[in-house]
Amino acid sequence: MNRSSFRTRIAGSPYLVWAALFILVPLGMVAYYSFTDQSGRFTLDNMARISDYTGPFLLSIWLGLLATVICLIIAYPLAYLIANSGEKRQRTMMLLMMLPMWMNFLLRTYSWMTILGDNGLINTLVTAIGLDPLKLINTRGAVVLGMVYDFLPYMVLPIYTIMLKIDRSLVEAAQDLGAGRLNVVKNVIFPLSVPGIVSGVTMVFVPSVSTFYISQKLGGTGTLLIGDIIEQQFQLGETSLHVGASLSFVLMILIFVCLTVMNRFSDSDGSVLV
Repeated sequence: MNRSSFRTRIAGSPYLVWAALFILVPLGMVAYYSFTDQSGRFTLDNMARISDYTGPFLLSIWLGLLATVICLIIAYPLAYLIANSGEKRQRTMMLLMMLPMWMNFLLRTYSWMTILGDNGLINTLVTAIGLDPLKLINTRGAVVLGMVYDFLPYMVLPIYTIMLKIDRSLVEAAQDLGAGRLNVVKNVIFPLSVPGIVSGVTMVFVPSVSTFYISQKLGGTGTLLIGDIIEQQFQLGETSLHVGASLSFVLMILIFVCLTVMNRFSDSDGSVLV
């Protein structure tokens, strides 16, 4: 072993310890409780009960996909606009994008409860002009809105970062060959920004499909996601602990599958960070 290789391993050892303590050990504990009963004996009964929660699983995936698509539709042109602005304007726009992230996640969700409530800001304006109040809170639409609001920056940032790395000479070459702005975006910028899109989709879909607080506050009892089920199982005590662990294990497997599929679209230089 040469000296540089030894130094590299020493430098990477803190990360290996961190990964073992906070990634591998928790995953191992989830797997253990998923396949054992209260006495610690191996069992598949916990996994057999997962079929009882197919509805929340499918609803979580559907709402997560919907929020991810909406984030992508909003984030791509926004990232394009920021990337093609001047440096000073870029800094200002990114500051405005990140500013809500400085606020606590719970406070941001509560603010939407105030805005969408039956007596909230929107319904106050609606009734002021003589219209009937709208049913905005405790709906699936409100849950998707909360997801989009909370996770939109995670879609904008990777796309914006990739767009900054695009060689401008390629864009100039396409324009010299007679390509209009739309064709440049379609045939040059979009293909080169795919790694950022893949990274953004992953970073939005994973927390969206596993969220629970947003659905509780904005969706009410009518929108029960798999994250809500897992939280309930862990709150019920040791009798439901193993079922909650099995649900977490299956959700974890689904997320790993998602990450694997997404990483197949990443470029060779590792631009996609997931």
